[in-house]
Amino acid sequence: MNQPAVLFDESHCEQCACGEGLDFSFTFAFQPIVDVLNKSVYAYEALVRGTEGEGAMSVLSKVNERNRYAFDQVCRVKAVKLAARLKMETMLSINFMPNAVYKAEYCIRTTLAAAKTYNFDTRKIIFELTEDEQLTSTSVDHLVSIIEAYQEMGFSTAIDDFGAGFSRYNIMMASPPNLLKLDMALIRDIDREPNKQAVVAGIITMMTQLGGQIIAEGVETKEEYFWLRSQGINLYQGYLFAKPGFECLPEPEFPA
Repeated sequence: MNQPAVLFDESHCEQCACGEGLDFSFTFAFQPIVDVLNKSVYAYEALVRGTEGEGAMSVLSKVNERNRYAFDQVCRVKAVKLAARLKMETMLSINFMPNAVYKAEYCIRTTLAAAKTYNFDTRKIIFELTEDEQLTSTSVDHLVSIIEAYQEMGFSTAIDDFGAGFSRYNIMMASPPNLLKLDMALIRDIDREPNKQAVVAGIITMMTQLGGQIIAEGVETKEEYFWLRSQGINLYQGYLFAKPGFECLPEPEFPA
């Protein structure tokens, strides 16, 4: 396994695996991202959950400026550790908080140490950008530097929830990610909403020219899927295929 040329600091790994620095515990559910071309699982997204299966907000509501960095680091280690324990062979998608990454090369050391400790190939990790605030020019530069650094290290990158709220066209122009996830608000009832169809068609054209792939997220009906499939989208995530599995890797079902 070819690891990026960054010094390991294994001491971080076990600390983060134990949740050191946080006063609450959490775990993950995994939801498959499927490739319908060959009816396989392309990746599993690690979705934060309470230790008894409580929803994500029960955990995220406890994250603040004081513990954001520790939470981000613990998330990475716990996701890699659990994926390795479950013998995940696909890509693993991990959400990260840009505000918790003050320097990509340093903040990635914990992830690298975890991958080495648990024998998980770093080339199978996707870092998924989640951001729900308007970006300033400074924050755009920061995000671009993170994406570029992660890609140079051999990781894949993704932008989540694209097409609703604050769409990241400024990042797309500066440093496009490998993957772009369509927001489920765009997906819902797209088979019968021409305006949404026009927007998604434009995003597809953009990503095709940028050389990236689109993931249609939150697909729940066959009608939504059939329309999206007719536009050439191959990667999907949503209840139509599988619900998240609590600390397990659910097998997806594919529409006829």
